[in-house]
Amino acid sequence: MARKRKARIPRRWRRTKAFIILNLLVWGTVGGWFLLQPAERQREVSRLVMNTVQGDKDITAFEVAWDLWQLYYSRDYVVVEVAGDQRYVFAGTPVVADKKVRLLANTGYVAGYSDALGNPLWVAYRVRDMDTHAVPPRPDEFVVDARTVSRITPAVYTNSGFDRGHLAPNHAIALRHGPKAQEETFLMSNIIPQKHGLNAGLWKALEQKIAGNYPGRFGEVWVIAGPVFGGQPAWLQRRVAVPEACFMILVDESGGRVRASAYLFPQEPPTGDLNDYLVAIDEIERRTGLDFLAELPDAAENALEATRASRAW
Repeated sequence: MARKRKARIPRRWRRTKAFIILNLLVWGTVGGWFLLQPAERQREVSRLVMNTVQGDKDITAFEVAWDLWQLYYSRDYVVVEVAGDQRYVFAGTPVVADKKVRLLANTGYVAGYSDALGNPLWVAYRVRDMDTHAVPPRPDEFVVDARTVSRITPAVYTNSGFDRGHLAPNHAIALRHGPKAQEETFLMSNIIPQKHGLNAGLWKALEQKIAGNYPGRFGEVWVIAGPVFGGQPAWLQRRVAVPEACFMILVDESGGRVRASAYLFPQEPPTGDLNDYLVAIDEIERRTGLDFLAELPDAAENALEATRASRAW
């Protein structure tokens, strides 16, 4: 008589079951820890968990556990008190020693623009966890910024092999500040030449995290982004210098404690892992000639800028 064979559990179900169990263990650990915390910390944790449960910010249970560990037990944070206007830029606008910079204030971001290079040298903005606007349709056209002397037109980029790459992202700015602010991200003073693979790849992936995931987890995040030029950059129609790389610096502050992570992307990244492009802010300063976080006390500035984040947030 033939033996009855046991039905095999599909591999996909086994993986799903393991994932569910692991999530339950993570949430159980977080829940037990939560009950032992003071009231103020419980309120902060509740905001993070609610953002996770709502689901629209793509926050995972593992990110919650990691963030709580980082926030309360990590040594990545530097204790410092920051005064002044932090609306767009954390601890002061980047200082430029050897280039003339035109400061351009907009509804949702501020830019430091170089007419000589036909590029912004940096753009800074802050994204908060708050009620957001409905995002209007993406504008069809890029616009000459009449505040600049160079008056770069969108046509300079046509058939150049480079995208018109945003530094202040239209989606995150539109979510927080509405249609007018979104239109201002299409000013040519916010645009740099980027290879399509970078613009639509790692750069876009990081911008998407900045739009929802990071403010949902941290409450708010400050961003500074810009180009990195080599000694003798190529030019588009002798008007727009082409960067060899692009940088992005993120700053997170919580209760007088500050941490930062910084990325340096070549125009054609060899891998798709954000962790491969983490650098110390000191490296970006060396490559650009910009001085970031200049309004912090020297000890705090040096500590933040010398440290390479251990992993992508």
